[in-house]
Amino acid sequence: MTTAIEPFTLAIPESQLDDLRKRLDLTTWVEEETVDDWSQGVPLAKMKALVDYWRNQYDWRRCEKILNDFGQFKTEIDGIDIHFLHVRSPEPNAMPLLLTHGWPGSVVEFFKVIGPLTDPVAYGGKAEDAFHVIAPSLPGYGFSGKPKVEGWNVEKIAAVWITLMDRLGYARWSAQGGDWGCAITAVIGSLAPAELIGIHLNCPFLAPPENPADITVEEQKMLDDRANYLSWLSGYSVQQSTRPQTIGYSLVDSPVGLAAWIYERFYAWTDHKGSVESILNMDEVLDNIMLYWLTTTGASAARLYWESYKNLPFVKVHVPSGISVFPAETHRASKRWCELFYTNLVYFNITEQGGHFASFEQPDIFVDEVRKTFALMR
Repeated sequence: MTTAIEPFTLAIPESQLDDLRKRLDLTTWVEEETVDDWSQGVPLAKMKALVDYWRNQYDWRRCEKILNDFGQFKTEIDGIDIHFLHVRSPEPNAMPLLLTHGWPGSVVEFFKVIGPLTDPVAYGGKAEDAFHVIAPSLPGYGFSGKPKVEGWNVEKIAAVWITLMDRLGYARWSAQGGDWGCAITAVIGSLAPAELIGIHLNCPFLAPPENPADITVEEQKMLDDRANYLSWLSGYSVQQSTRPQTIGYSLVDSPVGLAAWIYERFYAWTDHKGSVESILNMDEVLDNIMLYWLTTTGASAARLYWESYKNLPFVKVHVPSGISVFPAETHRASKRWCELFYTNLVYFNITEQGGHFASFEQPDIFVDEVRKTFALMR
């Protein structure tokens, strides 16, 4: 095993893109849904529109250039190649910030926030709010390696991330996450390595109290939304946490199957008024899907659910913590619930808009929340 950090330049062979186009042309379409909404899944007309754009207008090379321009690297940790973006700030006193995505996301989620975080002055901010950004791809996701043995749960990934930050030579650093990134970041916070300044989460990672006393109207709405999620929106998680290999054959063999599996999540979890494209354009949605298609990571990414979903480590975190609750997030929590798990909660806010993919949907709000949180820890 080597501890070297190697630059990584992305250059997908044109033959791989030609294969994608052929597969899209040969799609066998399912019949139209029997309802006039998304309650049975992605409507046929919406799926055909996305695929038509993918086949005839989408330009992968644009996304490839963005990734290469940011600066990509790989390093081997515990037998797995870890891919990550590493964008250093021009400000000498910038704080290193570890950003962790989740499923069905990728480092694409951070494209719009890396600039403002690393170079705040260029975006109308203050130099003292600058960060060096480190954004790794989860094991089994994107251009990171795929685990060949079981055991790669959120606790394992948290330990690997600590090793990564140590390998990069950062003596003081902070961490931020949403979705699986939230769970991983919370575990990092509970481990409290000496170098860790504090954490920020945009999806509260905790188990809501059973039969809470003096429950407020807003807290009851939070519990009702969680119950609705479990009843109507969690089918993907049941499949991926029990039989990721079975669904994996479809996700790595059918681009339309993969796209529908992910596109539906973007519809269900973003804060929009009836159209995903009002928040994320087709290029952004497809950039993210391509990081699963080109790397054939549909199954390996799903296995994180098999590893961790039924044994989520709801941990106590004593390091300085900030939590931003976005209103369209399914899993929300009140400040008093958060304080049960995050005993040094220095920042808490419920934002005016935004959903599960906070940095992707509302980059300005996300950046502001991150800046406000870590301004209290610098």
